Amino acid sequence: MKRRTFLQRATLAAFATGPFIRAAEPAKLRTVLIGSGWWGKNILKEAMASGRCKVVGLADVDANVLEVAGDQVEDLSGDKPKLYRDYRELLAKEKPDIAIIATPDHWHALNTIEALKAGAHVFVEKPTGHTVNESRAMLRAAHESGRVVQVGLHRRIGPHHVSGMKFLKSGAVGDVGMVRLFAHSAGGGPEKPTPNEAVPDGMDWDFWCGPAPLRPFSKKLHPGGWRNTLDFANGTLGDWGVHWLDQVLWWSGEKYPRRIFCTGGRPISGPPVLTEKEQTSDAPDHQVATYEFEKFTCVWEHRKFGGNDTEKHKIGSYYYGTKGVLHIGWRDGWTFYPSTKGGKIEHEDSQLQEPDGHNIKLLWADFLEAIDKRHAPVAGIELAHRSSVLPLLGMISWRTGRSIAWDAEKEQITGDAEANALLARPYRGPWVYPV
Repeated sequence: MKRRTFLQRATLAAFATGPFIRAAEPAKLRTVLIGSGWWGKNILKEAMASGRCKVVGLADVDANVLEVAGDQVEDLSGDKPKLYRDYRELLAKEKPDIAIIATPDHWHALNTIEALKAGAHVFVEKPTGHTVNESRAMLRAAHESGRVVQVGLHRRIGPHHVSGMKFLKSGAVGDVGMVRLFAHSAGGGPEKPTPNEAVPDGMDWDFWCGPAPLRPFSKKLHPGGWRNTLDFANGTLGDWGVHWLDQVLWWSGEKYPRRIFCTGGRPISGPPVLTEKEQTSDAPDHQVATYEFEKFTCVWEHRKFGGNDTEKHKIGSYYYGTKGVLHIGWRDGWTFYPSTKGGKIEHEDSQLQEPDGHNIKLLWADFLEAIDKRHAPVAGIELAHRSSVLPLLGMISWRTGRSIAWDAEKEQITGDAEANALLARPYRGPWVYPV
């Protein structure tokens, strides 16, 4: 079986004051993973590599995924985690110090709140919730528990993002009046429906759908494709947009926009299909969302067709200032283009962990430091909640087909009862929407 190589654990041996007497090694943090697929194991890899964590349990509703993950952990770290179908049983029996949550978006709130109630510190993937009020419930649970919650907004700590933000805040770009965020890809065309199939052996599909509507099983959804199905996620705006919108809040210091308008659709992918025999995704194949802040305008755009070869950069953010334009990207680092003729272009390359191109190692180290020193992590729940709300508000505007006004203090949409009702959604029983 082909397994992903895990980093070696760091040596933590220390010496007491007496000669040649080894101090007792600190007790390791009991760590569990809820959602044991590819990305969850990427995070778990960093937990094991830190040398601070003992993996005591894994949970997943797919028995095949769970068994493979258990074998990999044992082979590559020596830990022998117990395997669970139900995350609630895992939390009750293993009593973890840390819970890693890497389930689909529609599970984040219930998983996180239950883990906090069990006394665990939580590392949860972005975005915080599938709906705005789920994210609010997660924030409240974190406050009540006193535990650390780190969210997977790894660009908060990536070296070139940090230095690019420092450059931007220094005033070198001048007064910024507009920000443009974008993530484009090529190769789009009409989406052909994928046949529905019998649920694979060992898969609890009802549990996978959980509080969301129960759809027929399809490889379009599992593994991985759920990000483009709105019952379980919020499309590209929720997946990619949250990273770049988070950077805008980081730079500006503003908590929320005053007004949001989003438009888009599926003119290339075609109308969504969901029948007893087959289904497609249903997320937009392109969107444009405008966020009206106090001192600037921010525009998000994505499309899954046409590529972006007519521009220098394909992914990232442009900050348009009176002294020039700063691009903060992903694999292409950041670049400043001065507005004066003959001005010096400034650039810094990215520094990323490969092969995935992210900085989870740094984010995990920050998480452990926050637990040790009892301070807020770099991508803590307070900041991540505000950042996660922005794409969710964009999706509400898109669903209603009109702009929405946002009351930042009350976290309510003003003057629009229909839109305000979309801050939450009905849950499928027996699951109960969190308060």
